[in-house]
Amino acid sequence: MTAERKWKGNTGGGSWGQRGMILLVRLPGLRFAYAMMALVVPFYMLFSRANYLEIYRYLRRRHGYSRWRAFTGTYRNHFIFGQVILDRFAVFAGRGDLFRVEIKGEEHFRRLLEGEKGFIIAGAHVGNFEIAGYLLHAGRKRVNALVFPGETRTVQRNRDGVMEENNARAIPVLEDMSHLFTIHAALQNGEIASIPCDRIYGSTKHVPCDLLGGKVSLPSGAFALAGSLGVEMLAIFVMKESARRYTVHVQPVALPGGLTRNEGTAARARAFAAELEKIARQYPEQWFNYYAFWKKDE
Repeated sequence: MTAERKWKGNTGGGSWGQRGMILLVRLPGLRFAYAMMALVVPFYMLFSRANYLEIYRYLRRRHGYSRWRAFTGTYRNHFIFGQVILDRFAVFAGRGDLFRVEIKGEEHFRRLLEGEKGFIIAGAHVGNFEIAGYLLHAGRKRVNALVFPGETRTVQRNRDGVMEENNARAIPVLEDMSHLFTIHAALQNGEIASIPCDRIYGSTKHVPCDLLGGKVSLPSGAFALAGSLGVEMLAIFVMKESARRYTVHVQPVALPGGLTRNEGTAARARAFAAELEKIARQYPEQWFNYYAFWKKDE
């Protein structure tokens, strides 16, 4: 990843601030926390100008927003992102019952759950992908969620506790790439691997893809792993509809037959990019990659 495309794989606020968020959603309640977030967002936009500009450019260039609509859309993007973070802390505080979840395409998920083989859940930094691991139950198949390093002990402790209750575990991404062996073993054991497929970390291997009229690079690891083990992939996006309602969109990552291993890796990546584009067009203001995601010449 180039210097222009750096990102931080952690939740802001520090350990004390994050403990405060847990208390905030537990005591005054989630609606009060949302109201506080609405007041904080303008200051965040003012002092995190780089993040603000990336979303503004995204709405202008990828969705054709006017200047004013892109500005207000950037505010809504930051506000929804704040809500998504607060929703996570609400679950940490034991209030997962606050949220109603509708699943579109659940039959694809259930079919693979009932099979003997493991499978891969391919996600992205849109909506609230992480909350799926807290609210959805995969039954007898353990979910192995690949997570990026850098979170505080507060987030790690609460995340691990909730995931353990749902027969899931977090697998941190390591620079020596040893996490791939853990994921590989889990899939061979008939378990589920949940992998964010829109950010390159630690590996230079990627697949060039078209996305929203521009060129991007998606990490090839998950797509190559699916081919080498012969397991299926599901694109899953968890999108916020209202204060307490989420929709989970489940779609198989389609793959034509008769391809070589390398061709299959590229085809899976591009099929996933096509599903990601559909979601981004449907929910343009729930795009949460706050760095230069598209190639610079775009």
